[in-house]
Amino acid sequence: MGKNLYITTAIPYVNGKPHIGNALDYLLADIWARYQRMNGKTVRFQVGTDEHGNKIAQKALDAGMDPKAYTDSMYGNFEELMKKVNATYTDFVRTTDPHHIGAVQYIWQQLQPYIYKGTYEGWYCQGCESFVTDKEATANNGVCADHQTPYERLGEDNYYLRISDFTEQIREAIEKNRMRIVPEYRKREFLELIKDGLQDVSISRPRKHLSWGVSVPGDPDQVMYVWLDALSNYLTVLGYPDKSDWRDFWPAEVQVIGKDILRFHAGIWPAMLLGLGIDLPRTLLVHGHVNVSGSKMSKSVGNVIDPNEVIDNYGADAFRYYFARHIPTQDDGDFTWEKFENAYNNELGNDLGNVVQRVASMITRYQSGVIGEMVAGEHDMQPYRLAMDELAFDRALNEAWVTVRSLNKYIEDVKPWEIAKRRETETDAEEHLADVLSHSVGTIMQISDLLSPFMPDTSEKINKLFGSGIVQSAGVLFPKIYLHTPDPRTPRVAK
Repeated sequence: MGKNLYITTAIPYVNGKPHIGNALDYLLADIWARYQRMNGKTVRFQVGTDEHGNKIAQKALDAGMDPKAYTDSMYGNFEELMKKVNATYTDFVRTTDPHHIGAVQYIWQQLQPYIYKGTYEGWYCQGCESFVTDKEATANNGVCADHQTPYERLGEDNYYLRISDFTEQIREAIEKNRMRIVPEYRKREFLELIKDGLQDVSISRPRKHLSWGVSVPGDPDQVMYVWLDALSNYLTVLGYPDKSDWRDFWPAEVQVIGKDILRFHAGIWPAMLLGLGIDLPRTLLVHGHVNVSGSKMSKSVGNVIDPNEVIDNYGADAFRYYFARHIPTQDDGDFTWEKFENAYNNELGNDLGNVVQRVASMITRYQSGVIGEMVAGEHDMQPYRLAMDELAFDRALNEAWVTVRSLNKYIEDVKPWEIAKRRETETDAEEHLADVLSHSVGTIMQISDLLSPFMPDTSEKINKLFGSGIVQSAGVLFPKIYLHTPDPRTPRVAK
């Protein structure tokens, strides 16, 4: 791993509101980016929006707007969410940016040896903006599993990218972990999917069927298919091909994607890169979906969780904490308001907030706010570092919480308030109390370091509270909130 590192997130369509999956992309990438910067690396961190295709054109038409005006009015929703999640991205790309469009046309020309024209007939889902095989259409009873809409039968003349040429190179890169797919079982799933070889893919559509997109160089009747356009963003945002410093950060160290788009990122994208003579990304981190009470989120069921609502009511760090710790990084997870609020009030409020508050108030009461010489925390950092390196952020945060809980137990066991009472009668009590409190602060500062990539605001507040050697006044880190669970402080009325 060099000093310069690059991490990417999938670019969402701007035809709807941002959802939890988008927020999860930004969060996971940000945790990694912050952790690497703490370790002295220079990180470029890409985000962006996917603004071409029929879905966008249809939404613009419904809104009575020109597609570009429509995307201009929509992309800001995603930018706002990135900022709310506290993502420290460095590069933002819109696929309607002139530089991106020019670069994508250049990519098409470079891939010319692998492009041919053919007639395609197949089953198409507009929601996915992709064709599926007859086998897949039959298995799904003719209905897209993700969008619950029937496939359309389409026949048209398109350009194709001969990704079948690259099957063996891609298979070998994945098997030998030159392009690592994390977790391992997703790697096995993908290798199984391509066991009969990669199928060539359509990379354009006739203008009469797709008007809103990047024109195919030299053929005004064809428009680039959205996947070729969208996948290219990871390179174009770095300045490819005309700004040479793109090479300082490519290949991407980690590309964060949802499980539903693995086949595009492990099949089409590497084929494009190999066709361009460019190195493959080092790692694809594939996260799962967030379910609600065990069911898939769906607008029709009405169980969609808006990430903005979570952040507006409980703060960015509470959002980051729950989705980093209680949603497995490499698998599906579950959200309910009750689970979330219990984690907020009990784990953040009681476990963490309480111990910070207690130690600060004891130092204020017993030592006039003077912290004394801090003793560094003695907890083994190895399991945490290993989990971070393995992109298992939920496991790393569990390790941080082991330290939080052990500090709570330490304070309960040594009872500093009782040592304080003995100061008038025992000569060594004063020193013993100072040791206990400085050990407690040292451990809290270690916890603050561990939490820094996950909960940057909380980490900063803790550093401000204890970092100067004198306890600064502190508000409550996580004030109790009971919007979705009963408030235990409310007296119960006897029936």
